Amino acid sequence: MVGGFNTNIRYCGRTFHVQTEDKGELNPQIVTLLYEGGAIISVSKRSYEDVLSRKDLESVVRTLMEDQHRSVVQNLKSGALDEAVGVSSSTGTEGAARSEASSAPEFGEGIISDVPLAKVIRAHLAGR
Repeated sequence: MVGGFNTNIRYCGRTFHVQTEDKGELNPQIVTLLYEGGAIISVSKRSYEDVLSRKDLESVVRTLMEDQHRSVVQNLKSGALDEAVGVSSSTGTEGAARSEASSAPEFGEGIISDVPLAKVIRAHLAGR
């Protein structure tokens, strides 16, 4: 049995969690769950019964898991899962652009600047 993969993704101002796991040789399935706030939004499953006899089974299963996990992450980022996650695709832009445009400001946004520290200190000392 191969260990799982977990990824948190910010998309359209919301945080999603993608989890991929191997159910083991007795139940040869790879399951990827897409969560938001602990609720399962989407499930992707793939059987690997067809490769159980491979000598390099662990390596093959790991590759299948990585591919499935990556696919779900890319589908979320591209907007392919907008309907499943309840995001309107009426903006007519790519998923990644919607993600940037509608996400809440990140911590520190607008605070960090290109102004040199010496200039900031002089302005502070001058009372500006």
